[in-house]
Amino acid sequence: MAAQPIPHWPGRMVGPVHVRSTGAGGPEQAVFVHGLAGSATNWTDLMDELKDTVTCHALDLPGAGLSPAADDGDYSVQAHARAVIGLLEQTGPAHLFGNSLGGAVSVLVAAERPDLVRTLTLISPALPDLLPRYGPARIAAATLPRLGEWVAEKMRLVSAEQRINASFAMVWASMDAVHPSRLREAVEELRRRDDLPHAVDAMIGSARGIVAEYFRRGADNLWQQAAKVAAPTLIIHGKHDRLVRPAMAAKAGRTFRQVRLVLLPRAGHVAMMELPRVVAAEARRLIGETRLGNAPLPS
Repeated sequence: MAAQPIPHWPGRMVGPVHVRSTGAGGPEQAVFVHGLAGSATNWTDLMDELKDTVTCHALDLPGAGLSPAADDGDYSVQAHARAVIGLLEQTGPAHLFGNSLGGAVSVLVAAERPDLVRTLTLISPALPDLLPRYGPARIAAATLPRLGEWVAEKMRLVSAEQRINASFAMVWASMDAVHPSRLREAVEELRRRDDLPHAVDAMIGSARGIVAEYFRRGADNLWQQAAKVAAPTLIIHGKHDRLVRPAMAAKAGRTFRQVRLVLLPRAGHVAMMELPRVVAAEARRLIGETRLGNAPLPS
């Protein structure tokens, strides 16, 4: 059996959100933004790999993890971006990481506040796709008025173990790679969230927020925002991603100004959890190039 994984990083409230940090590490800051149904703990292992390169801060988006519900009930991508910007205004300019929904949020942050984003690393970002896979299509159906709430209530009748196993089977390339301790932690966390009065609203609200972005047109479309991003950008896709098509990397390569694309043949939707050492090596390369004043070169 693999060695026991490290404990999750300690956290504290920073304004309206809960933030887990590695403590004083590298000379620069990094901020990490999780995906739908995720939390700051999705970044634990990657933060461990990077803790000597950058000082790491992973937030729980409003209503997720240990963050309280949004005061105004707004869980749109724009509202989540405001929460991330609030943290960045505390940390100062940082290397920004985002996965899935967090990738979409991070694109908006980088486009709106280039002064706060030194580099941008996106792992399977949920950017609009005209050919979404089964998972996003199912999420879209569950966000319909009243249907989403009904589905959420029905899902609570399914055991936490079954729900977590189904979720991990969807986002990991192989369930065999999930450490049993991480699986148990996820089950315990889901049971805790089942007792929170705001958990369903936050989940459905965030899902509706990302689905809305898939249909947004004009200058505010996320691809239009991506074209505005000035920060050197790294985009990582897993070949076995069942939620975001790896083929979307080609469009990203045509859209972002300074970008390197990486396809990981053994990863799914959450490469930072599946292959943290590999993702860390790519991130360190980007950060190192930025320190030297060089733009990332395609590879």
